[in-house]
Amino acid sequence: MKVLLAIDNSKYSAEAVKEVANRPWPPKTIVRVISVVEPVPPPAAELWYDASGSLEGVQQEMVKRATELTQKTSERLKQQGLKIESVVREGDARSVIVDEAQRWSADLVVLGSHGYTGIKRLLLGSIASSVVSNAPCSVEIVRRKQSKKKQ
Repeated sequence: MKVLLAIDNSKYSAEAVKEVANRPWPPKTIVRVISVVEPVPPPAAELWYDASGSLEGVQQEMVKRATELTQKTSERLKQQGLKIESVVREGDARSVIVDEAQRWSADLVVLGSHGYTGIKRLLLGSIASSVVSNAPCSVEIVRRKQSKKKQ
């Protein structure tokens, strides 16, 4: 079985990693950990310039951080006895995850969800929703469990 685990540096992705780590998988399962670095949009780009004013340097730093994240996640999953691969891609996360699932012939895509609804979902978009709608395989969306509020 081929499992594509899409992560970012959020608590929602951490829940997806936990789910993959704690689940019994069939023998010979391969988990490919993917992190997508999206381009910095022009209006926000000015806020991200490094000391030398290089947007390219900022993009390189984002790729470096994504690589560290995928390696750290891969090591954690290897401790669970899983066979792991890791990749970092650049582009729009919605299409990059779907394209990776297609190219790699994934059997399952696993990713966390922020759980946005209504106007937030409209304004911020939903990577999870887009992957569910367009992936060539099954998709599992892991939601972070809400703690029960005391009354």
